[in-house]
Amino acid sequence: MNWKTFVAMLSRDARVARRNFVPLLLQTLLQPMLFVFIFGRVMTGSGLMPREYKSRLLPGVIARSMGLSGIQAVALPLVSEFQFTREIEDRLLAPMKIEWLAVEKVVAGMVQALTAGLVVIPLAWLIMGSGVDLSFHHPLRFAGLALMVAFPASAIGLTLGCSVGQTQIGLMFSLVLAPMLFFGCAYYPWSALARFPILKWAVLVNPMVYACEGFRSALVPQFPHLSGFAILVALLGSDLLFLSLGMRQFRRKAVS
Repeated sequence: MNWKTFVAMLSRDARVARRNFVPLLLQTLLQPMLFVFIFGRVMTGSGLMPREYKSRLLPGVIARSMGLSGIQAVALPLVSEFQFTREIEDRLLAPMKIEWLAVEKVVAGMVQALTAGLVVIPLAWLIMGSGVDLSFHHPLRFAGLALMVAFPASAIGLTLGCSVGQTQIGLMFSLVLAPMLFFGCAYYPWSALARFPILKWAVLVNPMVYACEGFRSALVPQFPHLSGFAILVALLGSDLLFLSLGMRQFRRKAVS
């Protein structure tokens, strides 16, 4: 593979992202920050929810922001490039295999997802105010989880971006992303579904569950969460599954 070409394409995507940094940031963080303000500040400050809920909420908000940013960063440009601007045709002429072009998209999405995670931590912490009890005693574990969350998010974006049409973007958000985010245990721990046994086991097919529970295991280990082994296996499985699906869809779309 021509690494110079790969790095050049990655640099180009980075420049585009920097140019659209503010709109991308607002698009990714506005809704999570509204949830943080209402549930992490208003509801806890008024006594309607316990103060410890802040610590349970923040890891889920980090995972949600990273997941949504990674998916959007890959899926939306791909839909446009394949079906509207046809910009992808110029990229396909680059001196490297088609699969590496898909990998470049995933890497660019991971960078944006990690950036969203780094931005949301201090911002959400500031909005919530006092009472957030996070542990940073395992920074390497947190960093590893961040990479493992950014990877499947970008791979899901690759799969969706190569599978939906331009007129189906709204449907994608309604039928795929909204259920994934709201049933991904971002605003409540997985253990809170104990009274809903069918839903409790059904949501385990959602990779967002393991992203949220993974960050809880790293940042608030004092609260109940899924086992580290289950989180590791599920995130690795999601990485392999969606990357293989996305690569196959990308190649099919590119050569058609």
